[in-house]
Amino acid sequence: MIRTAWVALNAIIATLILGCTVLVAALLRVRGRLYDWAGRSWSRWILWAAATRVYVQGEEHTQRDRPCVVVGNHQSWFDVLVVASSVARPFHFVAKKELASVPLWGAAWKAAGHISLDRSDREGAIQSLDRAGRRMREHNTAVIIFPEGTRSPTGELQEFKKGAFMLALRTGVEMVPFGVGGSRSVLPKGQWRVRPGPIIVRFGEPVQTAGLTEEDRDRLIADVRGRVRNLRDEAEADVQAMQRTGT
Repeated sequence: MIRTAWVALNAIIATLILGCTVLVAALLRVRGRLYDWAGRSWSRWILWAAATRVYVQGEEHTQRDRPCVVVGNHQSWFDVLVVASSVARPFHFVAKKELASVPLWGAAWKAAGHISLDRSDREGAIQSLDRAGRRMREHNTAVIIFPEGTRSPTGELQEFKKGAFMLALRTGVEMVPFGVGGSRSVLPKGQWRVRPGPIIVRFGEPVQTAGLTEEDRDRLIADVRGRVRNLRDEAEADVQAMQRTGT
């Protein structure tokens, strides 16, 4: 429990310092990569407090100088920290609207340009995805979405929601799949105790959507979901090998 309390304390301090920095910068209409820096620094700070080492594989697939939609599995809150600390380019998350109501953190989240999505409001959700698409093209950024919509309680890959794929099809940008392994051992859904351990995030080759239409949506979802499953399985296998050998 000492580790968990230490992580919580550092999360509060990191949010106060970096959240206020983002809010002041937004108030002063500061532009540039300060917001990406703040997001990465916040994530790496908490990962450090949790004594969690992150290993990135396939990082080159996120470094292309073009907008993209990045999608992967979701089994722990640590997935957000891992991806935010690993994507080697400017990025924006699309996530459920409840996150925007978290004190200070939610305000900083919105000020940094991340997108809140209300899945109970179809028209509002479409508008949010359209905003994400405009932001992605205008700023040449990556939009990161967990298409399962919520953390998997068992670690098994859940069905993918269509929003990320409609965004990619409407904009014609490539999709970069990723798989995270080890994060559920650090902090599974429904628990609060943090257990230090290695996490691996493995990015796969981009999937092209140029020339596809909405009629190709289901095939695209099946293709990308299969890639995410394989990447997750490979990452989990690598984590287990590290744990067996003590590396």
